[in-house]
Order: sequence, then structure tokens, then C-alpha cells
Amino acid sequence: MLKQIENFGLSLKGRNLSAHTLRAYESDLEAFAAFMNLRGLISVKDFNLRNIRKYLSYESEKAISRASVLRKISALRSFARFLANRGLIKVNPFTLFSAPKREKKLPSFLTEDEASGLMEAEISHRFHYRNKAVLELLYSSGLRRSETVSLNVSDVNFDEGWVKVLGKGSKERLVPVTDLALDCLENYLATRPNVQPGDALFLGSKGGRLSGEGLAQIIKKSAISSHVARKVTPHSLRHSFATHLLNNGCDLRSLQEMLGHKSLAATQVYTHVSLEKLKKVYNAAHPESEVKK
Repeated sequence: MLKQIENFGLSLKGRNLSAHTLRAYESDLEAFAAFMNLRGLISVKDFNLRNIRKYLSYESEKAISRASVLRKISALRSFARFLANRGLIKVNPFTLFSAPKREKKLPSFLTEDEASGLMEAEISHRFHYRNKAVLELLYSSGLRRSETVSLNVSDVNFDEGWVKVLGKGSKERLVPVTDLALDCLENYLATRPNVQPGDALFLGSKGGRLSGEGLAQIIKKSAISSHVARKVTPHSLRHSFATHLLNNGCDLRSLQEMLGHKSLAATQVYTHVSLEKLKKVYNAAHPESEVKK
């Protein structure tokens, strides 16, 4: 089985999956192989529904999140398809498997005042211009963490006001950004000598491309500096971007395009997150509303 897991891992590298997804699949399948090996179940023939259920039950006892369990199921389902397509198993065990439903969690977002305060945070004199540019770009574009750190200088069109983003599935999209974000990017690039179009847009403290973890630390420290009393991540800014646009009249289709969502259903979650907007609509429409009176 270990050999087939290795072969499966090699096959994944030709499927345009993100580096994060590849690492997750490899880690999940290695954990499954270790579980099976400890029980002397090392043959592909042992890859059946009974043993899969035992493994998932074992993992669930660790009090991991439902999202983690679903990710492990996804990895195992893909591996089962790989084995079935090559005739290594006669029956795909996942044809009889019913996965638990994904938890529907509402995105966490900042208020407009909190977002404004975060943009003014000062966490490093040495990297002031970079950090300011990072914050303004994320809030003005809603980019994912991986998309942001993958940007090159040539991906920013300063004349027309957009950035070219390589999103999930290696799909490119153009996302508009604010003039303020563009000004901050220009100020930051002006601090770097001999900038070339192919250079990374954001650099880390050692001069290489800024990492995803480095980006997350900038956001975390900025939130602490601006006294936001909750956890703030790059994805929090993405959620804030989406929520604030909808609250101010942006339509769902346009937001879907900017966020790089494959389906409109993924974007529609943002229609449920702003109680403030719902209260304004309610107060303006209900005949017995105090505001309307």
C-alpha cells in the first residue's frame, strides 16, 4: 500500500493542485498508512470500507475539527479512485460511504471602523512601507494569502488599477484595487533598489519572497497594535473586503469574480453575515419601525 500511496502522490503533482492541498493530502495518507501498518494491514486489499471507518473513528477520537475529518475523507476518496482506475481494487469503498456534512460557519469579519484602524497600525519602522502596502492591498482586493505572496511586481498594473492574480486551479483573474493601495505599493517599491518586473512584489526580512506565515504575522501584529480584540488573519481581511462591498451596494456576481469563487453559492455566504445591514433594511421597510416613524 505504501508504494501505491507514493505513486498516488506523484500523480497529484500533475493536477494543478495548490502546494497546501498537496501537503495536506500527503500528510493525511501518510497518517492512514501508519494506522494501517501498526495493525499489520499493509496490502492494497486491506483498503476497504471497514478499515477506512476504523481509521476515521480513530482520528475523530483526537477531537479534531469536522473540517479536518472531511479533508481526510477527501484524500482517501481520491486515493480510492486512483486504485480503482488502475484495477488495483475491485470495488471502490466510497461508493457505499456517506460523508458527514460540512459545518456552515459564518465568516468572521471586521467592522469598517476596525478595518480603518488596522490600516493605520504601526508595527515596524523598518518595514513600515511594506506592511502598509500589504494591509491596503489585502483589504482593497480580498486576495487569499497564497495569492498575495505569489504576486510579482509585473502583476500590478499601476496605470489601470488592477492586479493579475493566479488563483485556485491556476486560474488567472484581474482584481481592481484602490488608488490608496496603489500609492502604498509605489511607496514601498521606491524603497527597494533596482526593482525588476519579475521580482516578488513583497519581500521577507531576509530578502526573499515573503512567506504565507510572514504575511500572517504582519496581520496578527497589526491587529494587536490597533487594539482589535480578536484574532485577525489574512482571511479575515478577505471576509471584511467581501462584506463591506456587499454592504455598500456591490452585486454578488461582481464579488464572485473578484474573490475568484468557482460558484456563486460560495459567494452567497456573505449575504448572511451582516446583521447591521439587515437591521437597516428592516428599519427602512417595516411599517411599524421606529426609524420609519
